[in-house]
Amino acid sequence: MKLPHPLTGELFESPVPPGTGWPEDPAVRRTPVAHDASEVVDLAATADLAELEARVSVCRACPRLVEWREDVALSKRKSFVDQPYWGRPIAGWGAAEPRILIAGLAPAAHGGNRTGRVFTGDRSGDWLFAALHRVGLANQPTSEHAGDGLHLIATRMIAAVRCAPPANKPTPIERDTCAPWFRRELELSLPTTRAIVCLGKFGYDALLNALAATGAQVPRPRPPFGHAVEHPLQTPHGPITVIGSYHPSQQNTFTGKLTQQMLDTVLTRAKSIAGVP
Repeated sequence: MKLPHPLTGELFESPVPPGTGWPEDPAVRRTPVAHDASEVVDLAATADLAELEARVSVCRACPRLVEWREDVALSKRKSFVDQPYWGRPIAGWGAAEPRILIAGLAPAAHGGNRTGRVFTGDRSGDWLFAALHRVGLANQPTSEHAGDGLHLIATRMIAAVRCAPPANKPTPIERDTCAPWFRRELELSLPTTRAIVCLGKFGYDALLNALAATGAQVPRPRPPFGHAVEHPLQTPHGPITVIGSYHPSQQNTFTGKLTQQMLDTVLTRAKSIAGVP
């Protein structure tokens, strides 16, 4: 059954077929689809960032994740039962030539998996985008739906795993299968990137693995994760600084482990390192 998009009113199925008019959908009907890990490797080998986004958004390489994201899109949360769900992988989003990257774990089942944009439509995203706006890296403080006019300033968001995983826990195989998408997006972003903010230890570990694979000089033993802890690294494209941040999950924000000031400080520091006015 088709339902109206909450922003545009256009009718969509859940999950949303590619190329049917969903706001910010990077794919078209003919976008090639990866069905296993080897096809992910092959299809990630593109030099075109927009094409990479499109290919990510139709990936079907992990059977458990495909089943979960689509089941959620059909069953829905009660508060969103009248909305269509994206129900597909979430591509990276933001500036095509970023000075700052924000790396996280995976989209949320009723956030990005519903809206089609990373970190959008859930409480974690509310915290993150409000902070980005406060420090001057987003043009508005909210991110509720794709197509809402939001854009990031010199900043791009990428996730280590592109599908919402059950219990927010992808398996090691799922993480490794998705890694070529993450690594290629990182490679295409690195020439202009000077600061990378990692939201949580999983995103931090995935980022260091990807940086090492792209030829960056990552120390061994690996530098430890910590909030506001900085690690300068050298890449084939020049120096970058990796900055840790606690994830803006409700568990962290409700308990005070992460405050608005703490998150603002990390983002402001990334902005300074990256030379963003």
